[in-house]
Amino acid sequence: MTASGTHAGPHTGRGDADDLDVEEALALVRPPKSDRTGGTDRSDQTAGHAPARPAGGDHPHHHATPWPEARETAARAARRATRRPHVSVALSDALGLVLAAPLDALSDLPSFDTSAMDGWAVAGPGPWQIRDGGVLAGHAPPEPLTDGEAVRIATGARVPTGVTAVLRSEHGRTGPQDRLHSTGEISHGQDIRPRGQECRRGDQLLPTGTLVTPAVLGLAAAAGYDTLTVVPRPRAEVLVLGDELLAEGLPHDGLIRDALGPMLAPWLRALGAEVIAVRRLGDDAKALRRAITASRADLIVTTGGTAAGPVDHVHPTLARIGAELLVDGVAVRPGHPMLLARTKAEQHLVGLPGNPLAAVSGLLTLAEPLLRALAAHPAPEPYRMPLREAVQGHAHDTRLVPVVLRGERAVPLRYSGPAMLRGIATADALAVVPPGGAAQGAGLELLDLPWDTAGIGVCFT
Repeated sequence: MTASGTHAGPHTGRGDADDLDVEEALALVRPPKSDRTGGTDRSDQTAGHAPARPAGGDHPHHHATPWPEARETAARAARRATRRPHVSVALSDALGLVLAAPLDALSDLPSFDTSAMDGWAVAGPGPWQIRDGGVLAGHAPPEPLTDGEAVRIATGARVPTGVTAVLRSEHGRTGPQDRLHSTGEISHGQDIRPRGQECRRGDQLLPTGTLVTPAVLGLAAAAGYDTLTVVPRPRAEVLVLGDELLAEGLPHDGLIRDALGPMLAPWLRALGAEVIAVRRLGDDAKALRRAITASRADLIVTTGGTAAGPVDHVHPTLARIGAELLVDGVAVRPGHPMLLARTKAEQHLVGLPGNPLAAVSGLLTLAEPLLRALAAHPAPEPYRMPLREAVQGHAHDTRLVPVVLRGERAVPLRYSGPAMLRGIATADALAVVPPGGAAQGAGLELLDLPWDTAGIGVCFT
């Protein structure tokens, strides 16, 4: 149920008919859900207080969770999951993870008095007699100097005992009989980095919860660390559903290319997950149940099959294994029939719609906040940007619209239908359009794409 073009249509009974463009047009003239279905419109509930329920209940569209509440529910579910044990990893494997223990200095920094410049180490007032040889970084401790002596020294070298200051190369002049003269004033301790200038052994350099960036890796190495104690990457497994999907070649005979299989694994990695498997199951309820119950992932991601059609097996399967539905449909377009379930105390499942852009919406609505909380990353500060042109909205639901950023404006992109990837492939972000739409110049919240802010494979900056 993933496609780069139009997905299975309304006559097939598959799970994504509610995401078709015609549905958005019809919603403009339909009454609210509570008037149409007899269900309760939960859009005015306080975020975080929607009750969870067993899988397999009413149709998910009768209980669509407001979009902001769905994101908070996903983050809260992760925080309540069984705490995963911390791990010790090599510095080379720690980038993008979060410190699970404070980074305390294992030694003084610097661990000895060092020269901050290339030049001469001098003792006492000048002029100075230049001693043979020189002092290089990484070599044995140099001989002490006495007043009136100078010796060549390199940046980073250990400063000899008795040294008053380091005279930079450009500030010294040599004369007859190897005498050194200063061309300017020189002060005690000049261009010497004293032992412990940056920290003393045992000082806390960084607290628990710090994101490991390249600069953190450099500091940890300087402080003497070979490994770091971190929160492990969440493990994710992708289950691609749908008998109509091709893994290669051109679409033919009613079969279409699987767009989500190639896209989801790198997208989840960019969100900070370790993807342990991508499995193609077709429309096989027994295979889906076996895959879910055998999975050792922290997050299972399924594609398609989240509604109530004859081959939409996600809801029935979750009901059979006793999963708890935390989010069963979200008031967002595209992506309405997405879901979030707790399958085990330490495991969750995000069911994505089969249409490609709808699946992207599900990733950013449910998978991103859940993975972020599992990895102990703080939520990014929300930011807004004005629209360069008006955007049509859904009558009742939030819309997520691909945009590019041009100067200080967000420019909505074409090809933003639920079955399309052409827009998101060139986007910088997704704009969060409130029900009813947004006028030109309106400031909208933007959701950054993970590679746009942090680079492919690194996330949560």
